[in-house]
Order: sequence, then C-alpha cells, then structure tokens
Amino acid sequence: MNLANKITLTRVILIPAFLVVFLATPFHEIINAWLALVIFVAAAISDAVDGYVARKYKLVTNFGKLIDPLADKLLVCSALIAYTAIGWLPAWAVIILISREFYMSGLRQLALEKQLVMAASNWGKLKTTAQLTLIIYMLVPFPLDILIFDVVIFILLILTIVLSLWSAIDYTAKNISIFKDEAR
Repeated sequence: MNLANKITLTRVILIPAFLVVFLATPFHEIINAWLALVIFVAAAISDAVDGYVARKYKLVTNFGKLIDPLADKLLVCSALIAYTAIGWLPAWAVIILISREFYMSGLRQLALEKQLVMAASNWGKLKTTAQLTLIIYMLVPFPLDILIFDVVIFILLILTIVLSLWSAIDYTAKNISIFKDEAR
C-alpha cells in the first residue's frame, strides 16, 4: 500500500475517533471540544495531502480512486448526522446534503459505466469548502454571542445547501449524455 492510500485510510480511521470524542458527554468540556475540532481538521486536511502525494509521486491507484471520495463522503456525512443527532442541525437540511452525495455517486457510476470521466468542477469544490466551513465553524468552542453564532450557522447552512444543489445541477447539465440510452 502506497503513502497516499495510507493517508486516505488514516482519514477513515479518524472518523470514528472524531465521533467518539464529539459525542462524548459532555461535549462542551473544553478538552473534548478542541480535540474533536483537531481530529476533524486533521481528517479534512488529509484529503488535500493524499491527493497531492498521489499526483506528485505518481501514486494514483484504483484503490485510491475508490476509497478517497468514499472517505470524504463518510467524514462529512458522519459530522452532519452527528450534528442532527444532538440537535445542532435540522434533519431536512442534512437529508438534502446527503441526498446530493448519493445522487453524485450514482451519476459518477453511470459515467464510469460509459467510460466517461467526470472532472471535479469549481461548483463542487465550493460546495466542499462550504460544507467544511460549516462543520468546522460549529466545532469551534468559543463563547460567542448565541444570536450571532446562530445567524452565521444559518447563513453557512443555506450557502452549503444552495452550492450543493447548484453543483449537482451543474454536473448533471455538463454530463447529460450519460442519461441517453444507446439501445432503442
């Protein structure tokens, strides 16, 4: 197993570690809060690191192509579901965000079956940035004015939903040919 894949697997291992620390009672003890934040940020940064290592040292593998996007989805979806479980995010919003991830996985599978490559788009990258910003912002254990904190979370959540939906529409429009049946 090469270095890039080991970094990706480390991200997968960090997911349950994050969840255990985040869901530990009481979370708001400063040590748990900072530890959860550090674990999540380390896992998120590992995504950029494994991609960089794989490209720079020509370590791109089929295993990496499979596990890297899966690890990304597991990391983000785990945090969003945990936030819903403790009442930090509304279920309807998390369902929209996770549904987009399932839809995109299906779209990528269809493209793969037709031997087409779906390149990452700027909208998809912005969506990921918005998701990570929302998740990380909600983890920061600073005693902020609750109204300001809630307003920022609401804005980040709406931005994340809009970018998620728009990026799915953009990917679909750019790859509409994958829906066309060849046999008639």
